[in-house]
Amino acid sequence: MKPVTFTAKEAAEYIGISYYTILELARKRQIPHTPVGRRKLFRKESLDNWMTEQEKLSQEFESSFGIRRVY
Repeated sequence: MKPVTFTAKEAAEYIGISYYTILELARKRQIPHTPVGRRKLFRKESLDNWMTEQEKLSQEFESSFGIRRVY
């Protein structure tokens, strides 16, 4: 099966962030992408894996500080 690829605009819509944010993440090499000339392509599978990893990091960060309630 051929891997599904997205343009930056499609990838941003897919993961629910702005077009400019995904370009900034790609520029900083914080999100997996493949540069093709001036364009950046994003594989669906890589985006799914990246999102899963971000969720894990977020949960680890929250659990390291614990949940605090202010009354």
